[in-house]
Amino acid sequence: MKTLLALLLCVVLALFALAHLEGAGGLTSLIEVQPSPVPTDAAPTLAATGTTRSAPPMPATPEAAAAAAAGPLPARHPEAGAASALLLPVQGIGPAQLQDTFTDARSEGRLHDAIDIMAPAGTPVLAVADGSVEKLFDSQRGGLTIYQFEPDGRLAYYYAHLQRYADGLAEGQVIRRGQVIGYVGATGNADPAAPHLHFAIFVLGPERRWWEGTAVNPYPVLSGTAPLP
Repeated sequence: MKTLLALLLCVVLALFALAHLEGAGGLTSLIEVQPSPVPTDAAPTLAATGTTRSAPPMPATPEAAAAAAAGPLPARHPEAGAASALLLPVQGIGPAQLQDTFTDARSEGRLHDAIDIMAPAGTPVLAVADGSVEKLFDSQRGGLTIYQFEPDGRLAYYYAHLQRYADGLAEGQVIRRGQVIGYVGATGNADPAAPHLHFAIFVLGPERRWWEGTAVNPYPVLSGTAPLP
C-alpha cells in the first residue's frame, strides 16, 4: 500500500513539474522583447570589430560636382585699377565708347598724349576723382582748360576744349569725384563740328608743375584694364 502511494505521489509530482515547465515556456513566448530605441543621428556600429560605420555620403548636386571637377578657385586679386579707378569724365559715356588716341600724331611733330572723348556740346564734364582745381587756363590749343591735382599732388588731370566752366568753379577749390566742373565744347584748336573733351593724365615731379608732368595713357585706366600709375 505504501509503495503504491509513493508511486502515485511521484507521478503527481512529475505531472506538476511538467505542467509548470510548459506554462513558463508559454508565458515566455507571449512576452515580446522591445528593442532599445537608437538615436536617429547615431552611426551604426559593427559588432564584430567595434568600429564605427560612416553614414553613406549624400549625392552631390550638379553644381557641386562641376565645382569639384574644376578644382580649387584661383586666388582673387583686385581688378586692375579697382582701388584707384577713375570716373569717366563725360556724363553718359561708357568705356565701350572710348577710343585710344594717345599716340595719334598732332601738328609740329607732337603726339596727342591724351584721349578725345566725343560728346555733344554742352554735355557735363565730371571730376574723375577727388582733388582740387590747380589751374584754370585759356590756351590757344586747349581752349578753356582745367588742371586738377589729386589730394597728394602726385597726379594731375587735364580737361580741355571746354565750352565753359561750371558756375562758381575757381582755382584752389576742392572738388569731389563726379562733380560737374565744366561742359564739353570745341574751344581752342578743336573742330567746331566735332565737340569733345580732351582728357590727359600727368605724373608730376616733386615741384608739382602742371605744365611739366609726364603723360600717362588714360585709355586703359578709364576702360578699367590698367591701374593708375
